[in-house]
Amino acid sequence: MRAGEGKSYPPPVPGRIAVVGVCAAGKSVLVCALRSLGYDARQCAQEHSFVPDMWRRLARPEVLVYLDASLDAVRMRRSIDYGNAYLEEQCRRLEHARRHCDIYIQTDGLSENEVLRRVLDALSRFGWSSRLQEHD
Repeated sequence: MRAGEGKSYPPPVPGRIAVVGVCAAGKSVLVCALRSLGYDARQCAQEHSFVPDMWRRLARPEVLVYLDASLDAVRMRRSIDYGNAYLEEQCRRLEHARRHCDIYIQTDGLSENEVLRRVLDALSRFGWSSRLQEHD
């Protein structure tokens, strides 16, 4: 059980990575890339949930990755019809995940490959390697 607010959670699933973050931060792309490398990666739509610890309850990750992006970066990546107030609401819904994340990446100005590389570097510091490499 992770240190938390005194709540009891089911244990993390060994080897599982959950990715959370604001819309258009790169969650889907990162999860796809991690899966292609053999990782058990899941995207959790925490930014749309009113349940602060949904990421923990549903995904049960061993490692939590938080991807962040500014409104300007989101607008460059996607046609949106919302402003800063909605992005701030997403961030409010993500506060619990942000406090508990193992890896935090501000994705502004980073390519998809640069985000992946930063996550892989962080995972290697935790002693993780690609699940594909383990079977070679």
